[in-house]
Amino acid sequence: MRKWLPMLILASAQFVMVLDSSVMNVAISQIVDDLDTTIQGVQSAITLYTLVMAAFMLLGAKLGDILGRNRAFAIGLAIYGVGSLTTALSPNLAVLLVGWSGVEGFGAVLVVPAIAALTAASYEGRERALAYALLGGIAAVAVAAGPLIGGWVTTEFTWRYVFAGETVVVILILLLRGQIARAPASERRPRLDVVGVVLSSSGLGLIVFAILRSSVWGFVQPRTPPTISGTEITPLGFSPVPFMLVGGLALLWAFTGWEERCARLGRDQLLDTTLLRFAQLRAGLSTLLGQQLVLMGTFFVIPVYLQVVLGLDAFETGKRLLPLSVAMLVFALLGPRMAARRSPRTVAQFGLVALSIGAIVMLATLDVKLNDTGFKTALALIGAGAGLLASQLGNVIMSSVAPTKTSEGGGLQGTAQNLGSSLGTAIIGAVLLGSLATGFSERIADNPAVPAAARETIVAKAEKGIDIVPVDAVEQAAADGGLTEDQAREVAADYGDAELDALRLALGAVALAALLSLWFTRGLPTGPLAESDAGRAEPVAIA
Repeated sequence: MRKWLPMLILASAQFVMVLDSSVMNVAISQIVDDLDTTIQGVQSAITLYTLVMAAFMLLGAKLGDILGRNRAFAIGLAIYGVGSLTTALSPNLAVLLVGWSGVEGFGAVLVVPAIAALTAASYEGRERALAYALLGGIAAVAVAAGPLIGGWVTTEFTWRYVFAGETVVVILILLLRGQIARAPASERRPRLDVVGVVLSSSGLGLIVFAILRSSVWGFVQPRTPPTISGTEITPLGFSPVPFMLVGGLALLWAFTGWEERCARLGRDQLLDTTLLRFAQLRAGLSTLLGQQLVLMGTFFVIPVYLQVVLGLDAFETGKRLLPLSVAMLVFALLGPRMAARRSPRTVAQFGLVALSIGAIVMLATLDVKLNDTGFKTALALIGAGAGLLASQLGNVIMSSVAPTKTSEGGGLQGTAQNLGSSLGTAIIGAVLLGSLATGFSERIADNPAVPAAARETIVAKAEKGIDIVPVDAVEQAAADGGLTEDQAREVAADYGDAELDALRLALGAVALAALLSLWFTRGLPTGPLAESDAGRAEPVAIA
């Protein structure tokens, strides 16, 4: 049991790191009331937290090399704990932004790469594969358990207790961290590549911010674009999102060029770009990005269905997600055994197929009344698929780099996770909102029971964007807008039909994304990972 104590400590840190966002999502309403702010303000905090995580993960990994992984883990946890306590005591939105989005975010970018590196230092062979599987399973369970924990604590007490509890857990981890093996130090203490930090964080930050705002601003055609002094920012008549994406990619291209120049001149790099020549590492990172896109897209759609269509509260929503959480953990632990008989590639492919089938089952059974059997079956399939993927990808990624490069491997892994999460939320969210607006407009335009003037007004508003709200709220808004009771009921019925169709289309997009992600798995290992081969793979092009 003692040999698994380090895993318990690292898994606890992993759980806390992942728990935050899902808790914050279900506590939005109470936070708005407590801090006398708006939903948009709290959503900005959530966006900024993700932005900090994605933009500075490579910096956190390099600081692990400079400070030492064990020290970086401790410092990151201490920073994170201060941020959690600040968040718990926040008197207003500004302090919440500093404590959660800023301080916690910067603490996490030190901790996440260190967890991967310290796991590699603590275990070898099959034990290491099991450890990475457990970490992946714990991360997935944290995403699923967040609504349950956050919903219960928020409903029965206050959202502040969640962050106060995180502070206590962080203190306990710091007290026990001496049980974790020391990761191998770099041959010499590298210097920080400041130019690389600026280029990579600016590029990644710009891309993630554009992705996260695309559902509001529009991806190509402007929807609700940003304004400066009352003037809408629509370059050449388009949304600013594609221009920001191009700008971010240009900065990352410049970053790659700068890192290669540093290598030629013998200077320290923020990232050893030669790592990306390894086919196994590229395949692991891209499959991880695809997994996170599918998983977070799913977690965007399911709570909308449970809370908006079925009217469940946050705690009930969390309870309904339990089959998914249990399946994730079970199959994350079964994954290494399956990979020993088959291969990481086969297990990952099984996982993606299970995710796709689960999304299709849910799509087929989705209705205004919950189909309990179909819903639980779909959740179990999605959880099983996510668990199988989680069981393999961490080990595949970290087995692709040398022991002295584990911090950089962990940084790349964290970056891929956050990019995938951002893409999943943005793309699936955009599909849902876009199809809802289009479907509602088409139904209203063809509904003779609604007066012509009202049809034109509703369609015009829907084309600029539409919120996801309960059908009753739409009926009440239509009645308040001057429509008769029968006319308001017609508008609400059209909205309800459009909402269900939009949810089905979003789930279809999730299933398609899972199937398309099979393309990334072609570079994953076709045989069991051997500890002796870790970090010794040759750069091989993917055919």
